[in-house]
Amino acid sequence: MRISTQQYFDTSSSKYQDNYSGVVKAQDQASSGVRVQTASDDPVAAAQLLMLQQQKDMLGQYNGNITTLQNSLTNEESVLSSINTVMQTASGLALQAGNLKLSDDDRRAIASQVGALEDQVLGLLNTKDSSGNYMFSGAKTDTPPYNRNNDGTYTYQGDETSLSLQVSSNLTVAAGDTGKTLLESSSNTGRTQATLLPPAVNDGTVGISAGLVTSGTDYAKSFADGQPYKLTFASSTQYSVTDNAGNDVTSEITGNGTFDATKEGASSVNLRGVKFDIRLNLGADVATGAPSDALVAGTAFTLESKPDTFSLSRTASNASTAQLTGGQVTNQSAYASTFPNSGAVVKFTSGNAYEVYAQPYTANSKTIATGTMLTGATSITAAGVTFGVSGTPGAGDQFSVGATSNKNMNALDTLGQLRKALLTPADASQVAKNSLKDALNTSIGNLANASAQIDQVRGSIGARQNALDIQGQENTSLSLANTSTMSSLANVDMGQAAIDLTLQQTMLQASQQAFVRISQLSLFSRM
Repeated sequence: MRISTQQYFDTSSSKYQDNYSGVVKAQDQASSGVRVQTASDDPVAAAQLLMLQQQKDMLGQYNGNITTLQNSLTNEESVLSSINTVMQTASGLALQAGNLKLSDDDRRAIASQVGALEDQVLGLLNTKDSSGNYMFSGAKTDTPPYNRNNDGTYTYQGDETSLSLQVSSNLTVAAGDTGKTLLESSSNTGRTQATLLPPAVNDGTVGISAGLVTSGTDYAKSFADGQPYKLTFASSTQYSVTDNAGNDVTSEITGNGTFDATKEGASSVNLRGVKFDIRLNLGADVATGAPSDALVAGTAFTLESKPDTFSLSRTASNASTAQLTGGQVTNQSAYASTFPNSGAVVKFTSGNAYEVYAQPYTANSKTIATGTMLTGATSITAAGVTFGVSGTPGAGDQFSVGATSNKNMNALDTLGQLRKALLTPADASQVAKNSLKDALNTSIGNLANASAQIDQVRGSIGARQNALDIQGQENTSLSLANTSTMSSLANVDMGQAAIDLTLQQTMLQASQQAFVRISQLSLFSRM
């Protein structure tokens, strides 16, 4: 067998190059401290390192999100605290205004203070964050959450979508809360009314307060089903109450129909979650007993929930001049189950047939109710609500219907109503004084409910902040574990690196010597 000189040369040269590369690599590892410099150094470790690096980058983003959320929630909590402070101040003013010794001028001065607080709450609710976005508008960050209408009421213009950020692979935290969550779900304590029945004249002699809801559960479960109730005075110390079916329910009331108008707290009618106060103003010269009884006996009131109110508008393109008017709930169950919260659109398909749609109405909208107006009729019933019809509708006529419920009331509307009540003169009229008392009591109750609702949100903020603290600690632990694992996979053992470098250098020297010897060989010299 013959082996050429060239083959010897190539083999030794290749070996020399390999050993040289090994020395260079060992030197690089020793100097940099990094073992895996390319994927070929350790494919398995390189894949693990790539995955760990991606996880590390994600943890960095999560920690950044946590910082953003903490700042956002801290700012929100500060704003909500300020709103609560304002509402507590307003409650104090309402209590102050209840002093019977105050005059109309005094109450007007208080109304001015309430108006300033009203503006302050509106400004706080329309607060922007550091990025210039409205804090309480949900996803509609460029829209002020609340707008003051021409009639002094307020409309929420945001949506119900709360913005959120991810802080771990399986945890997302809301960055804030919407105005809908803050105020719009606050319960209205003043959603009932007492109406004097004829032939009696409302001169303030015998009165019953509008009522305050003390138990939302009892109100919804019992009061609503039995209304309207009729309270009839038998004397200046006795009354009876019947429900809408004529059943006597007096025994359900503490005191069983007996009251004492001369004692504080002894003339309240607590009926199925609603508290009504009896107000007798018979005059100092009217003696108790028969003279008082003669003034009071036979006076009757209805006790019931305030009805929802409806706003109606016709579409400008309607061919006819017909209009919908009024609006009264005539079928409570149908109204509760069918009438949409967003409002409805009534569309006539002919002169007497109509369809009801939920707002906003589009060409693809589906009907939620239909009906036919009888010949000669002047009203229609849609989704449990009866409307008056003036004129003859034409095919294609559309009418928009909005409903305002008394179930909830936001703090802005409460402050607005309180301000208006304080501006209404009451010195010369007992009836006006009674109305003022109702407005003050309702305002105090509603402001307390609004504060409680805000406190719930503040509690939610605290819970979210605690969750962020815990998740931040978890992310930090994961990051440290990641760093340790990456170090063990990628970094060099310096002691082992020194040994490897010495070995590679020795092998290189041996290769160099072998290469020199082989390069001098010739087969002819051995023949």
